[in-house]
Amino acid sequence: MPLYLAQAARVAGDEPVIVALSNEADQSFESFETLRTGVGDLAGIERFLREKRVGRVVMSGAVRRRPEWRDIRPTLKTFVRVPAVVRTLLSGGDDTVLQMVIRLFEGMGCRVVGAHDIAPDLLARTGALTALSPSADDLRDIEEGIKAALALGELDIGQGAVSVGGRVVALEGVEGTDRMLERVATLRREGRISRRRRGVLVKLCKPQQDMRADLPAIGISTVTNAARAGLAGIAVEAGRALVLDEQAVVAAADNAGLFIGGIDLKLPRRGL
Repeated sequence: MPLYLAQAARVAGDEPVIVALSNEADQSFESFETLRTGVGDLAGIERFLREKRVGRVVMSGAVRRRPEWRDIRPTLKTFVRVPAVVRTLLSGGDDTVLQMVIRLFEGMGCRVVGAHDIAPDLLARTGALTALSPSADDLRDIEEGIKAALALGELDIGQGAVSVGGRVVALEGVEGTDRMLERVATLRREGRISRRRRGVLVKLCKPQQDMRADLPAIGISTVTNAARAGLAGIAVEAGRALVLDEQAVVAAADNAGLFIGGIDLKLPRRGL
């Protein structure tokens, strides 16, 4: 997604620069001016953004490891906030951490925008995106998955849940969606989850989530892992979740015999 957003911004007439985090960003951004630095290098990041006269920032891609307090290199402005930053990194949930990062960027004079502001075509649409639509059993699993994902989000833990046969069998934690689906596949092989009932992955925004950061997202790897886990399909929140390269994702789901649907929590039957 980071490369896709950079290219979309360029097409729209902007000339984006990239802050690629060391040991996190694994893509090549050779056609864009890039700063590679540690996630805690606030001073270096602010200096780069000011030199390039950056007015807007979009946060994209996963950060697998939170920085240690000794990795933080504050600016003069943020020096007094370091104790609060450290406390948040140690004990805050993902949404709390992202809110802190947004405030830090704003303190650097930048306006933080969401990925959908740069590439609105990424937002999931309401209804079935694939040739297949969910069955009655799938709709029941979607309802149970919605309840679990909302409860999980309120605790600022994760965004996804898997329901099989009307029973929630997995919740997303810090490991992320793909690892959760690998766990479901293992449970299925071990016979701890019914091999007869397929199930659904549901991904929703957290109730308190700021849409400028960490929207739920699915891509081809999500489809691949959902198929390996024996699921019938994937449901994401329409207008509040991202589908990366929708055409390729839908083709992969059609080939695997899965449905993908955008659900609207305000509509009867969720719009599916």
